[in-house]
Amino acid sequence: MRGTADNALKIVVVGGFGVGKTTLVGAVSEIRPLNTEETMTKAGEGIDDPSGAWGKRSTTVAFDFGRITLSASQVLYLFGAPGQERFWFLWDRLFSGALGAVVLVDTRRLEESWYAIDRLEHHGTPFIVARNNFGEPSHSLEQVRAALDLPAEVPLVDCDARDRESSKQVLIELVRHLAARVEAASTAVPVGAEDDPAEPDAGRPPARPDAAPPFARSAAGPTDPFPYEESTP
Repeated sequence: MRGTADNALKIVVVGGFGVGKTTLVGAVSEIRPLNTEETMTKAGEGIDDPSGAWGKRSTTVAFDFGRITLSASQVLYLFGAPGQERFWFLWDRLFSGALGAVVLVDTRRLEESWYAIDRLEHHGTPFIVARNNFGEPSHSLEQVRAALDLPAEVPLVDCDARDRESSKQVLIELVRHLAARVEAASTAVPVGAEDDPAEPDAGRPPARPDAAPPFARSAAGPTDPFPYEESTP
């Protein structure tokens, strides 16, 4: 990492067991990701339920970690949370200081995503939902939105966690969502302020130098806030 990097940004990837969180972090990270994958053994029988994740032989027992360099001074850190219920106590710590989160879902086990959404809403952490398509989708995104009872303002997108470009687009969508929230907050008028004609600017918050989202724009353009180059681990 460049010695000039002095601004660390954080995004968390959460979701149920075996939905592809480790895969997504590994696909988009510019470095070899740190992971805490351990082999699943008979000791986990009756505790973990791998029935919905056919062929899965290992599982995350702490977190995954990846990195994307946004500019000479800004670095994005990606944290993938463990999916099993017995490791949920780690989530609150992982959410601390996060700009936002990606909830990765598998439509074969949508109910395992409810806790992740609930915890993010409890913490007030902005998030988007990404449907990880291991195969051809059997439901529309609107059906998934209805099943998850997602508010209209929460983005819901498709992705393939195995594909770098697809995973990158998920992060870009989260950035757009965060930017839209910042813009909406900066233009919001407090209740009652519009009723005071003597002070037309009373309801308008003062301009702040940090009002723009903390993501550097690059030559790649506004639709690509993650222009990074490969680096060796």
